[in-house]
Amino acid sequence: MTQLQRLTITPTQIQNQQITLTPEQYHYLSRVLRLQKDDRFIAMNGQGEWWLAKLLGQQAEILEPITIKTELPISTTLIIALPKNGFDEVVRQITELGVTKIIPVISDRTLLKPSPQKIDRWRRIATEAAEQSERQIVPEILEPITFKNSFSLVTGAKYICYARGNTPHLLNYLMPSSNKEITIATGPEGGWTEREIQEAQTAEFQTVSLGKRILTAVLAPIVALSLVAAVVESDR
Repeated sequence: MTQLQRLTITPTQIQNQQITLTPEQYHYLSRVLRLQKDDRFIAMNGQGEWWLAKLLGQQAEILEPITIKTELPISTTLIIALPKNGFDEVVRQITELGVTKIIPVISDRTLLKPSPQKIDRWRRIATEAAEQSERQIVPEILEPITFKNSFSLVTGAKYICYARGNTPHLLNYLMPSSNKEITIATGPEGGWTEREIQEAQTAEFQTVSLGKRILTAVLAPIVALSLVAAVVESDR
């Protein structure tokens, strides 16, 4: 079953066990993947549901639901100060690692001001990465906002990665932990300003370290999520 190709659809495309494919989806299945009539593939709605489907042309027939459990057992939000370059690959890799929600933020030192087209691209990348990595869901990517405005959007345990100072390692808070929700904020090139750190602490973010070395703005969110995934899945 896992060798079948996967396609993300919207719930509105399903009616009476039939999937109405968009022209782009049909082109992808028939021309890119070379599927023929009656070939099977996996349809996923990005919200946790999978189905075995059969291609019938511009439509597909749902044959049966598929039960699968590939998500992290903890809801993980990453608040990421937008780097100047490389955010496409950040989105791809943290989607593969299991992020639940991505909140791009504009910090005091952020240089990138993304266009609506760029945001659409990030969402397409997340969809492709979710299909490739056999995710049950496609992570939500919010519109970029200021760092301070992101505080009201998160709940549960909250951490902000800080490269300077004598701060405890993130692992100290992950092992052991009964948290069901976790938020981790990673900074821009040059790091968070002191004002941003203070505002985050006022909003009950705990400052944490990712190690003794200074990581790039592109690498930090990947490392942080890798630590979370390693800890919460280690007892499987």
